[in-house]
Parts: sequence; C-alpha cells; structure tokens
Amino acid sequence: MGDQLNTKNSTLKMNFVLVIFGKAPIPGQVKTRLCPPLTPDEAATLQGSLVLDVVERARASTKSAQYDMVFACFPSREHVFFKVLEDRQGLRLLDQVGDNLGARMHQAFQELFDRGYRQVVIVGTDVPTLPGSTFAAAFRSLKDHDLVLGPALDGGYYLIGLNRPAPDLFADIPWSTDQVLALTKKKVEGLGLKTALLPPYRDLDRLEDLQALIGDAKTTPKAFSPRTAGVLQTLAERLKSRDATLD
Repeated sequence: MGDQLNTKNSTLKMNFVLVIFGKAPIPGQVKTRLCPPLTPDEAATLQGSLVLDVVERARASTKSAQYDMVFACFPSREHVFFKVLEDRQGLRLLDQVGDNLGARMHQAFQELFDRGYRQVVIVGTDVPTLPGSTFAAAFRSLKDHDLVLGPALDGGYYLIGLNRPAPDLFADIPWSTDQVLALTKKKVEGLGLKTALLPPYRDLDRLEDLQALIGDAKTTPKAFSPRTAGVLQTLAERLKSRDATLD
C-alpha cells in the first residue's frame, strides 16, 4: 500500500485526514439495488451527484477545520471521473484495495496512519443530507474516544473514524446487510474501544430509501444540494410515469 497515494497535491498539511470512499458513476456498477425501477444510467447519474455532494460539503468545511482530504477511488483512481475531481477540487486520490469493503477500509486506514496521520475518518457518499459540520464533529469526538461511528438507518454506518489501526473491526462482517453496525459494536466491546456515536442518517441504497429521500427533498429541500434535489425530482417524475409506487 505504500505507493497507493498519488503524489500530486500529496504534501501532508495536518495531523488529521478525511477519506471519502466513493465509486465512479459507471452504469451497471453502482446503485444496482435500485435497478429496477431505475435504469443503470439513472443510477449512475444519482451516484455522481451524491459523490459531488460529499466532496463539496467536505471541501467547504475544510476552510475552517484542520484536516486534509483524500478521495479513495473505486474501481481505480485512473478513471476519468476521479481525474476530473482531482483537477477541479484539488483532491489527493487513493485507490481502494481489497476484496471487500472491510478490507478496503482497513487498507486505507493503515496506509494513512503509516503516512503519519494521527486521526483518520472515512465517510461514504450515500447520505445526501449529511451536513458538512459532521466531519469536524467526528474529529472532535476522536479527541477523547478511540472510535467514532455514524449510524445509518439501514443498520450499517456511513462514517467511521479511528486514532489507530483496528483490523479486527473489518473482519468477518457481512457487508451491505442490516447487521453491519450491530456486529461492529460487538467487536468494539470485545476490543474495549471507547466509542462515540454521531447522529443517525438515511443512506441511499434501497428503493425504500429512494422513496423516503424523494419525499424529504420535497419537504426539506435545504437539506439537499440543489443538484441532488433536482436529480431526485427528475427520478420521481420518471418513476411515476412508469407506474412505480412512490407513496
């Protein structure tokens, strides 16, 4: 893993780093649990908007916070989508390496701790209403906790932060199930890690999540970026025309 982090914009400025874990918006490879009723192209458009949301909110929050940013790319940092992010947002890119999500997160933690960071926070890209203030809150939690978790309403977590590597947290977890958070908490108890929990949020993986977030975008539009609110509105109109149930 020692050569995975790109060298462009690679100077470490802070002791803390936020790692955004995201996939390139490739039709047929993202948001597959939403297809159908979404088409692969629609799912990819939604994915791209969600990724940009997190990057923009994290970038805005770094103006007052004291942490670096890295984007962990899947399937590869060489994908043109990530190259555009690198050029336009000044992001440093890291390849996700491993056979499953847990292995890839562990490798990212290990890589960045090895590079000298004292606190590493990983956040996903599936929570369109996640406030930018969440990132600074996660780092504050790590001042007097070993671990910080952001629970997702589907039984997983949207954020995890550590002060040191903890590979056991990522082993033997059935990823993409409703048992992820519960089993992680059991592991935490066994390891004796002092844990902080952030507020829960809904991530967007299942049709019921899409339905709920379409409704939320209508009632509380300011919680969403204008771009993602627009994507959700367009998808709602298309699904309605296909007689998909959205109530």
